[in-house]
Amino acid sequence: MTHRILVVEDDQDIGDLLQESLSRAGYEVLRAMNGEQALKFVDDSLDLVILDVMMPGLSGIETCQQIRASSNVPILFLTAKSSTFDKTEGLLAGGDDYMTKPFSQEELHARVIAQLRRYTVYQEKKEQEETFLVGGKLKVSEEFNEVWKENQQIKLSDLEYRMLKLLMSRRNKIFSAQNIYESVWGQPYFYCSNNTVMVHIRKLRAKIEDDPARPVYIKTEWGRGYRFGTSTS
Repeated sequence: MTHRILVVEDDQDIGDLLQESLSRAGYEVLRAMNGEQALKFVDDSLDLVILDVMMPGLSGIETCQQIRASSNVPILFLTAKSSTFDKTEGLLAGGDDYMTKPFSQEELHARVIAQLRRYTVYQEKKEQEETFLVGGKLKVSEEFNEVWKENQQIKLSDLEYRMLKLLMSRRNKIFSAQNIYESVWGQPYFYCSNNTVMVHIRKLRAKIEDDPARPVYIKTEWGRGYRFGTSTS
């Protein structure tokens, strides 16, 4: 099967280079010069989006957020911005990977292959019988990012979904911020990582709680961490 890759790049030369390189590797390549054009291509046939950040009109960050509202297709940011803050902003917006310009063809292809492999596994899992975690009004697929509250589906980012699944997997176990960060992000924990966890907890509560100011699912154990309760706990 030929994978379809959408390249969103306003620099004509870089776009041409990406298209030629990926086409030679056997991929079907679609092109968009800006975020508005990119959104018109987003459907279930896409396997990967390579997305520039600095574009006229709709930025890459904004484009990524709009794609995430309807699709779980992998998004690889490709940009000249290289600071830790910029990378974090892209990943928190829903991106799956991040490369800076200039880039080597070898690294680009390796990252493309890695994202396509993960997405293929994700798609295959969707065809298998699902199992669920259930707590209160919440029902969470253990296989892939699908969450319901009283039969209404809730859209979570991949990080939010993995965080919720982690907490629900051990009911009433207290997870420290370090536990959560290292399990969900898969990276070493530093002091500043605590703020990242807090931000995502806040976003998750806003989506699943009836009253985020009085959470009944994601509970805070002050000085210790977070745990998943139930609507009656």
